[in-house]
Amino acid sequence: MAARTIVITGASDGIGASAARTLSKQGERVVVVGRSAEKTERLATEIGADYFVSDFADLSQVRALAAQLLEKYPRIDVLANNAGGIMGQRELTVDACELTFQVNHLAPFLLTTELMDVLTASNATVINTSSAANGFGRLDLDDLDSARNYSTNRAYGTGKLANILFTAELHHRYGAEGITTAAFHPGVVATNFAAASSSPMRHAYKTFLNRFLLRPEQGADTLVWLATAKPGQDWVSGAYYAKRALAKANKQAYDADLARELWDRSEEMVSRDLDKLGHRG
Repeated sequence: MAARTIVITGASDGIGASAARTLSKQGERVVVVGRSAEKTERLATEIGADYFVSDFADLSQVRALAAQLLEKYPRIDVLANNAGGIMGQRELTVDACELTFQVNHLAPFLLTTELMDVLTASNATVINTSSAANGFGRLDLDDLDSARNYSTNRAYGTGKLANILFTAELHHRYGAEGITTAAFHPGVVATNFAAASSSPMRHAYKTFLNRFLLRPEQGADTLVWLATAKPGQDWVSGAYYAKRALAKANKQAYDADLARELWDRSEEMVSRDLDKLGHRG
């Protein structure tokens, strides 16, 4: 069987890098995407993979990434939207979006929708890395940029909740066209994740508590499973998983109207970079 093409974002470190190594060893054609040119190139060289550099805090870079992927890969079998993170104080991106929401939700939303033609033609699987932190998120469609009552942890939780809602709506809109999709919680993994943020969670990553966290390969296990198991047989499309099993999410995650409206609002928000570049009208 020919190797499948698997694109993994946030692949320069942590569970993304671990998943890339595992899938590459299994004979898959892995494409790694990261923000750090040095770290991304190092991993790509290690496993013999193609790589691309893209900063999700700039939507023009996400569009450029999508164009590069479309040009090089006529088929994409798996897209793993793994990039994300906890940030510090509220900050707006060059696209006038709140940074946490953009990096965790809007950028992967944009990348996925820009690639939709090749994804549907490939009957692809789209995997979204969420978190149990979705439980302390609260999605307010009238304040997606967190202009009111911002907190580091709530912004992150809301972004991870958005990942689950996006997964559900992606299944609803494109399941009949061949797309299968799942969101998952990787566990609390011993990586550099959150280390530069102002969240109290950063202490677990910087101190002796780190020894009690999961290893990256453990955190990557569900991602690898979703990428290699059979959707519809081994797992249910549109659902949220943890430890290879269906998991309970924030009650807002099951609101179909909210998922639909978030998709529509997200489309409006990612058009801001086109406005900035003068491409609309």
